[in-house]
Amino acid sequence: MAMGNTILGVISGVPATVGTLGSILILVVLLSCGYILYNVYLHPLSSYPGPFWSAATHWPRVRALLSGHLSYYVLELHEKYGDVVRIGPNELSYNNANAWKDIYGFKQGQSQLQKDPDFYTAPPGGVHSIVTADGAAHSRIRRLMAHAFSEKALRLQEPLMKGYIDLLIKRLKENCKNGKEPVDIVSWYNWTTFDLVGDLMFGEPFDCLEDLVYHPWVRIIFESVKAATIFSTASLFPGAQTVIMALAPKKLLETRDYHQGLTVKKVKTRLDRVTDRADFMTYILRHNDERGMSVPEIEATANAIIIAGSETTGTLLAGVTYFLLKDELMMKKLVDEIRDAFPKEEDITLMSVAKMKYMLAVLDEGMRMYPPVPIGLPRTIPAQGTVINGQWVPPKTLVSVNQWAAYHTEKNFREPNSFIPERWLSDPRFESDTKEVLQPFSLGPRNCIGKRYDITPVIKCPGLRRDALNPGTVAVEF
Repeated sequence: MAMGNTILGVISGVPATVGTLGSILILVVLLSCGYILYNVYLHPLSSYPGPFWSAATHWPRVRALLSGHLSYYVLELHEKYGDVVRIGPNELSYNNANAWKDIYGFKQGQSQLQKDPDFYTAPPGGVHSIVTADGAAHSRIRRLMAHAFSEKALRLQEPLMKGYIDLLIKRLKENCKNGKEPVDIVSWYNWTTFDLVGDLMFGEPFDCLEDLVYHPWVRIIFESVKAATIFSTASLFPGAQTVIMALAPKKLLETRDYHQGLTVKKVKTRLDRVTDRADFMTYILRHNDERGMSVPEIEATANAIIIAGSETTGTLLAGVTYFLLKDELMMKKLVDEIRDAFPKEEDITLMSVAKMKYMLAVLDEGMRMYPPVPIGLPRTIPAQGTVINGQWVPPKTLVSVNQWAAYHTEKNFREPNSFIPERWLSDPRFESDTKEVLQPFSLGPRNCIGKRYDITPVIKCPGLRRDALNPGTVAVEF
């Protein structure tokens, strides 16, 4: 009898439970419809052009980002909707030169647009680096780092840079069997740049070129960047980050902690060591007064510089080499310019290459066709709103210039999908090109502090040297 009463109780409660769930479902549907209708028709950005679902929700942008096609997606939107397009409920993308100045430049009498805190998240521990810091913190860190990235400091590092390029050439020759065996040039360039930047930062390399494999710390960096992308994307949805952290595999969290531990260990080892050769730490410590950097800030900034100075440079090197090897005449023209100007390889210096017009044109075209940072770097509109590209933008809107979209549209460049260095010279075919839209190192007081260093390995790239690779050896498209 007791069991019967229990069963009857359960059965009698089922309709009530179903009714409650149904009510919740109806409420969720109504709220979702209200959210979508507001974003599309009543939101302050409703007058800006863009696809319906991009205005309604974040999902189209998130899907494109996680699939690795965000830049292509944004380019398609700009081609359809124009210079400014709404790529999210609260986000605008631009693709012209005026927007560069308005978003990233300095306006007299106005404060700079601040970085989007969800995009520029602090590393584990919550301490910002030179990349993620904003305002006074960024200025303080940049002041200390500026000494390490000066022209004088750069000249002192030329022998070190040359040594790694020489090692790259030597190891390539040993492993490509006189050009008969293909090599993954992307990995080779990454090994070189990680070794170089590691030595510049910590006074010792990662030995990637010696071992011909990625150092465990470098491999973890790549994994961490991917994980950070997912975590940053989750910030668009309330509560999603908490859920991800709760459901994240234990191995992922252990990898994050291991990476942080390696960073701390690397910095501590360098801080405890006295070195005769000046590296980045030398300059940081030399000028680290009461307004200097804390040890956690040094750790965060060192980690950021390793990533920003290595992978991006390797990407550009791979792109330039790829395009050169596909065009025998272009390669010959560049090699002839180098050999005519420099009878000996030792004559090639950072100062002397400033006169190499065709080489610099090749590098500019490489950065246009294959920008190391192809996405937009979002800034937040302040409480009073501001004018971007001649149109008022409401407060709290995220705005950015998408580099891929800006560099691959006929509105800015004739034949945008063709690698043509002559467009940066005096070729009349390209007089209408909007060359000032090319800003691979960003613009304004928060542009890339290491752009001199970023371009140095490219100038000394093996594909541009006297012992240049042979054209026609490209095995696959990438």
